[in-house]
Amino acid sequence: MSGGMGSGRAGPLAGGEALGPTKPTGAALPLLRRAARFFRPYRRHLAAIGAAILTSSLLGLANPYLLKLLIDEAIPSRDISLLALYAGLMMVVPIINGGIGLAQAWLTASVGQFVMRDVRNALFTHVQSMPIRFFSETRTGEIQSRLTNDVSGVQSVVSDAAANLASSIAVVASTLIAMALIDWRLTAVSIAVAPLFLYLTSKASAARRKASGEVQTALADLTSIAEEHLSVGGALLAKSFGRSEAGAERFTERSSALATLQLRQALTGRWVGVVVQIVFSGIPALVYFAAGSLAVIGAPDAPTIGDIVAFTTLQSRLFFPLGSLLGLQVEIGGSLALFERIFTYLDLVPEIVDAPGAIALRRSAVRGEVTLHGVSFRYPQPPVGSGRQRRDSFALSGVSFTAEPGSLTALVGPSGSGKSTILSLIPRFWDVQAGSVELDGIDVRKITLQSLGEMIGVVTQETHLLHATIRENLLYARPDASEDQIHAALEGASLTARIRELPHGIDTVVGERGYKLSGGERQRLAIARVLLKDPPILLLDEATSALDSVSERHVQLALERAMAGRTTIAVAHRLSTVSSADQIIVLDRGVIVERGRHEELRGGGGLYAELAAMQFGLQG
Repeated sequence: MSGGMGSGRAGPLAGGEALGPTKPTGAALPLLRRAARFFRPYRRHLAAIGAAILTSSLLGLANPYLLKLLIDEAIPSRDISLLALYAGLMMVVPIINGGIGLAQAWLTASVGQFVMRDVRNALFTHVQSMPIRFFSETRTGEIQSRLTNDVSGVQSVVSDAAANLASSIAVVASTLIAMALIDWRLTAVSIAVAPLFLYLTSKASAARRKASGEVQTALADLTSIAEEHLSVGGALLAKSFGRSEAGAERFTERSSALATLQLRQALTGRWVGVVVQIVFSGIPALVYFAAGSLAVIGAPDAPTIGDIVAFTTLQSRLFFPLGSLLGLQVEIGGSLALFERIFTYLDLVPEIVDAPGAIALRRSAVRGEVTLHGVSFRYPQPPVGSGRQRRDSFALSGVSFTAEPGSLTALVGPSGSGKSTILSLIPRFWDVQAGSVELDGIDVRKITLQSLGEMIGVVTQETHLLHATIRENLLYARPDASEDQIHAALEGASLTARIRELPHGIDTVVGERGYKLSGGERQRLAIARVLLKDPPILLLDEATSALDSVSERHVQLALERAMAGRTTIAVAHRLSTVSSADQIIVLDRGVIVERGRHEELRGGGGLYAELAAMQFGLQG
């Protein structure tokens, strides 16, 4: 970017590189560390969960030890009171442990939901900061999949796995210590196969991670297909071309492929659990054999019957947490693929950001003068091999003109001459490669994006409306607007009478992209939204070109009211806009070839006269 103003640091969006996220390549440990950062705001909750886990794991050791005392002391001494005490304590401990478990479950679920909320919010906020280029080169379904499918995919791990991991580690560690205190030799026999388990689960975890990445990619693809075909525009396209059946076949094919991948993901690593179960079933026999051998040879420190019962009870306590640990390793391996996909979006660096020390404009201080000084711009080149056509020529080259405050500047030229590109450079949807765009003599790259957006109103040919009420669509421009201001905006857009005819008036829901309204009504609602915003600068991109003559008259009247007192730059399509313009800029292949007023250009014999004769039906 010229001068480096507001261009941000170099990153995945710089130059002609591919905009979308790259293939995940992150290592497991850095990914886990990054994921752990989302837990930092909930350190107190985590501390309480840790305390509950530690207390629960220690209480879990009580019953095996009480059982040993009951067998080795209470029964041999025939002490009924001691027997009742140990038995009573063995009933009380699980009750206390159950209460602690409920509290831990509530805390764990709360932290999990809060973390997922933070991940979703961070992802949504970051994606919204991306430039127009990102949205033009990334499928909407892909973005939605990251926000919903990927985040939901790691939710169970975040909600349960972290607590289960800590709980399992605490139980395994405390149990192994208790077992070693009873008899270290039997403990050594019990854990001899641990290295084998670690090796097997590491292999299964890697396979699960790969499978999860493939599933999420396929799921994002399926979401994109659904979004393309099930939106209002997609449904109209399919019906108008008779391609509904083809769309269903495409969806079915991808859905079948996804089902196959999900089945493979579900089965990946399950054999580890089977191996663990088989081995754990055989370990008690080894313990009995080892303990019996010590008794048979008459070893003075041979374990007592109480020791053996307590030891095998503790050993059985190991089975679930150790199996859970091994299973969690596999599950976390799969979830890392989802974290990778989330972080690839969070790592995208926006091209267009506020420059250091950027100025925040005030509405009252803005006159509305817009100037282009030697502006040259070329759209980013798609990477070689991407399948998209590369555009080597500049969309604009050395363009200079000034739109005076309160004036109307019309941009005229054949398709592809750079008219819409000029409009997109003023609010910094894109940044120039050479020259500058200035607002009241200030380079727009030195103005904060927030305040720049507040100074500019845009009305395009394709109006985007929210699936909400008319009132909510208007308040999107100015949330604090009063009822009088809302009705004044509707009156200015010639919509008041039409809204009175609607069943719910201003609270009528307009439908997906406003499809319950006619094309002219959608345009007038967009104009009303701009009127309510009340910006000093208005950009019009062929706002009436797709309308019939009746709708055009209504919209043109609304536009004339909207343009009054504002600096307006319009991509001109209709004669009424061109003839009243204070200046007309004629573009051809990104270069200004003529400029002036309607009458002088009409008689000049140049490109404008030719376009006027062909497009506007003028003779002469």
